[in-house]
Amino acid sequence: MMTKKTISASRASLILFLCQMITALEVPLDPILLKELSQPPTITQQSPKDYIVDPRENIVIQCEAKGKPPPSFSWTRNGTHFDIDKDARVTVKPNSGTLVINIMNGGKAEAYEGVYQCTARNERGAAISNNIVIRPSRSPLWTKEKVEPKHVREGDPLVLHCSPPVGLPPPIIFWMDNSFQRLPQNERVSQGLNGDLYFSNVKPEDTREDYICYARFNHTQTIQQKQPISVKVFSMDSLNETISANLSDTDFYGAKPLTERRPTLLTPVGSTSNKVELRGNVLLLECIAEGLPTPVIRWIKEGGELPINRTFFENFKKTLKIVEVSEADSGKYKCVARNPLGSTHHTITVAVKAAPYWITAPRNLVLSPGEDGTLICRANGNPKPNISWLTNGVPIAIAPEDPSRKVDGDTIIFSDVQERSSAVYQCNASNEYGYLLANAFVNVLAEPPRILTPANKLYQVIANNPALLDCAFFGSPVPEIEWFKGVKGSILRGDLYVFHDNGTLEIPVAQKDSTGTYTCVARNKLGKVQNEVHLEVKDPTMIIKQPEYKIIQRGGQVSFECTIKHDPTLIPTITWLKDNGELPDDERFIIHKDSLAIMNVTDKDDGTYTCIANTTLDSVSASAVLTVVDRPNPPFDLELTDQLERSIQLSWIPGYDNNSPITNFVIEYEDGMHEPGVWHYQTEVRGTQTTVQLKLSPYVNYSFRVIAVNEIGRSQPSEASEQYLTKAAKPDENPSGVQGIGSEPDNLVIIWEPLKGFQSNGPGLQYKVSWRQKDVGDEWTSVIVANVSKYIVSGTPTFVPYEIKVQALNDLGYAPEPAEVIGHSGEDLPMVAPGNVQVHIVNSTLAKVHWDPVPLKTVRGHLQGYRIYYWKVQSLSKRRRRHVEKKILTFSGNKTHGMLPGLEPYSSYKLNVRVVNGKGEGPASPDKSFKTPEGVPSSPSFLKITNPTLDSLTLEWGLPTHPNGVLIAYTLKFQPINSTHELGPLVEIRIPANETSLILSNLNYSTRYKFYFYAQTSVGAGSQITEEAVTIMDEGKMAMASRQVDIATQGWFIGLMCAVALLILILLIVCFIRRNKGGKYPVKEKEDAHADPEIQPMKEDDGTFGEYSDAEDHKPLKKGSRTPSDRTVKKEDSDDSLVDYGEGVNGQFNEDGSFIGQYSGKKEKEPAEGNESSEAPSPVNAMNSFV
Repeated sequence: MMTKKTISASRASLILFLCQMITALEVPLDPILLKELSQPPTITQQSPKDYIVDPRENIVIQCEAKGKPPPSFSWTRNGTHFDIDKDARVTVKPNSGTLVINIMNGGKAEAYEGVYQCTARNERGAAISNNIVIRPSRSPLWTKEKVEPKHVREGDPLVLHCSPPVGLPPPIIFWMDNSFQRLPQNERVSQGLNGDLYFSNVKPEDTREDYICYARFNHTQTIQQKQPISVKVFSMDSLNETISANLSDTDFYGAKPLTERRPTLLTPVGSTSNKVELRGNVLLLECIAEGLPTPVIRWIKEGGELPINRTFFENFKKTLKIVEVSEADSGKYKCVARNPLGSTHHTITVAVKAAPYWITAPRNLVLSPGEDGTLICRANGNPKPNISWLTNGVPIAIAPEDPSRKVDGDTIIFSDVQERSSAVYQCNASNEYGYLLANAFVNVLAEPPRILTPANKLYQVIANNPALLDCAFFGSPVPEIEWFKGVKGSILRGDLYVFHDNGTLEIPVAQKDSTGTYTCVARNKLGKVQNEVHLEVKDPTMIIKQPEYKIIQRGGQVSFECTIKHDPTLIPTITWLKDNGELPDDERFIIHKDSLAIMNVTDKDDGTYTCIANTTLDSVSASAVLTVVDRPNPPFDLELTDQLERSIQLSWIPGYDNNSPITNFVIEYEDGMHEPGVWHYQTEVRGTQTTVQLKLSPYVNYSFRVIAVNEIGRSQPSEASEQYLTKAAKPDENPSGVQGIGSEPDNLVIIWEPLKGFQSNGPGLQYKVSWRQKDVGDEWTSVIVANVSKYIVSGTPTFVPYEIKVQALNDLGYAPEPAEVIGHSGEDLPMVAPGNVQVHIVNSTLAKVHWDPVPLKTVRGHLQGYRIYYWKVQSLSKRRRRHVEKKILTFSGNKTHGMLPGLEPYSSYKLNVRVVNGKGEGPASPDKSFKTPEGVPSSPSFLKITNPTLDSLTLEWGLPTHPNGVLIAYTLKFQPINSTHELGPLVEIRIPANETSLILSNLNYSTRYKFYFYAQTSVGAGSQITEEAVTIMDEGKMAMASRQVDIATQGWFIGLMCAVALLILILLIVCFIRRNKGGKYPVKEKEDAHADPEIQPMKEDDGTFGEYSDAEDHKPLKKGSRTPSDRTVKKEDSDDSLVDYGEGVNGQFNEDGSFIGQYSGKKEKEPAEGNESSEAPSPVNAMNSFV
């Protein structure tokens, strides 16, 4: 924590000498404060020291100043008072010191040339302006002169002098022709700094009559033109025309018509020169040389390097430019002009002088009475400037004495100042190159503290950021500042805070608990004042889901997410940028609340996308790169080189890869002679390769194209290359795919794949077809054919082997000898059937068949296999024939057995076997009969449960659809199911096979049963069918249970009456009231139930109460059968279980569902689900209990 401490007067004096900032008061630029405080004048605006005015306009000499009270103004001209009132053309702007000299109506600017100075004065001092030198601009005409034409020999140097008139300020020079077109300049021809046009050597094209120098005077916006200069260049060729015809070509062209020479300098002259430049200006050094060939200029600094970043070369390196020169740039600069014949150089010695410049300019000083202070004025220059002081515009040596000040060179020391010490002091620093003048006032004020920060100002910052609470203050002496938090808080101290000299309280890391009211207190010996400000610390804005890097194919769509979290009291705005600029004005860019979507992406969308979330207090951003990829652009500039008979080199330039590297190039070719317009694959190379050596075939008119491939896909094909026709040759290859097969028993069909056009290698493509029977010693038989791909040989034996070959030939000869191929003449149907067919029964559905193979000679073709035909004759259990449906199984190759799957048990079958070749089937073997053994039956076709009574059910069933044998019995298993869906003991009954129904007796009343029923053969039991059914409820037992409950209830009442005989009537009333409060016995329900007990809720379909509930999937009867109105038990039908309504109650029902007797009044625990139990007493029971 920074604190103020009291220091002794002696130590304070020492500090005053060391640093004026410690005691100097800064007057805040608060408009209200400035209006109230007295202040010496301060010059705020003035015209430049060297003020060149336009003689065609009024002269305005500016002088503006501020002060309290407002200052008055006066002027001097050429060192004497300038009486404005005596000159009608001179006026002063209201509330200002600015002079306006009206020369528009007959006045002359030359009459007002001179040195002007403005003084601004009030009761606390006087400030003065710079000396302002007023000069009117001049743009004189060119002096008349006779310009002689320039005649020069080709290769010689030339200088065209401009010599512009002297103007104020100097004019800008440029050269043009009669058409006002700038003359071209280069290393050979260029303009110098003085405006002259220099030719290092002339050429015939330099001949022209309109070299015109122009001088532009910017101040008066005028351009003056010199008389055109005519230049005539005589070439050596024109001089030698008369003798050229007499010379041989060798002599004429071998001679050198121009004399080459080493460089010499056109400017500057001599070997050395000097240059003085002022600090801060631009240093321009120039060297222009002549010579043939044209010299090249190079610059060096002797003993050092040219300054980096401040050195520039202009005018084709003929001008060296150094900006912002300083004393360190002094030295020797050498320009070297060089051509192949030699070099020359010139050394320029540069001296950098300096007009005065500030080291420490005096600053305004505000003190309170009795305080000390200093004014310091330090300047430098070359030569070193002289420092002089003035007070209120008067040299301090002749100014009135002030005991509080002491002048010590460039410093004025003030001690124990009083209000009369207020004044304006001027410091003047001057040397031969210029001067500096600065005003600084000393203002002695006695002011109580003031706090300029508005009261109750609200500051809002983001958590974990610095908070700066202002307490702008003023007072003289300088007030001390203290800060408090809260209404009754203690003074703030410690490392958590930083206290600035300007009164600002800084909380380096503001937290949520930093929120509150802070009080600033300012006090000095003249008073005390305080101010409250408020601080609110907000949660930072965060991007919780940032946009991610995306790669998208051109034409697709992409979305960048940007989800933010922010303080609820701040309203964020989300802005999207592309490459740090605004998004394109394109409807394809769709901005949602938390995302940016780009539809139909193009190449231009490639770039960096930034999401910026702004609030009034903070800003966060996140960026992601979008890379747009696509198939490559097609290659271009295909070129064919190294053209040989059987090879050529193809090269190309890859197209743009569209941000997905090219992986390979595919080369295709077109045969313009044989297949124009059809492109074929030739080869492919890596994506880094741009040339390939291609193998060629003879007699093909090639064109090539290249396709680039990347991960996205293939480019469009390139433009086709130029065509290249190869010479014809004998075929290199023979047809492929040669085969010999017979279409008839007495022929041989020879087929082949014909050569493609480019494989022919020449004109007149034909085929030599040769054949002979194998292993009989026959000679080859040959035939030559064309434009076909098969040949038929007739009159051959049936299915004998042949040796075959097909050879290509053209007008230039035969292809190499072809390879021989074995073929066969035509096939015929097999002659004999397989014998010794045997059947082995594996099981009731599978049999294995054996047979003897036929002799191969009788097959008369290619053996393809054996085929078994088999069919079911009849089922042995039904004893009736059925429609015969033959099935076929084929066994490839020379097999002698096979399996027959999928047979039906207990059935009679037949089969036969045939041999198969390429022509077809041979004769069938004699039919072979066999029988399959019994199997297990299928499930009974149906199971019905009808006629439910109190203790019996009737079961009816149908025979199995597939008995698969002789049925020997049926088996019935059943078991009861209680109200919790648990299964009871299982009962099993065996039923004769001839029965189709059964009555089950001695069953429990109102009980659900589950039945399992299946048939049996001697092999075993078949699959079962299951059903469920329910017996009817016993009405008599329900009534008996009800009466027993009533007796128990009546005894309870009798016992109670004996115990409390005197209060029986009261207790009866109390009981009646209790039952009414419990909601069990509403009078209306009792009356309705007693009046007509048959009016009860019933189901529409069968009049029964309720429905069987199966609410839990894991219980065993989820798919149990239900009893419909026809009493037939079927799967998935619903039944109406009376158990659900009578559980725990011995009530009885008629068959139509009406009550017989009454429910008991016993109160039971209520069920979990209302359709599973009816244990609560009904209104009928309640009424009967009172009867």
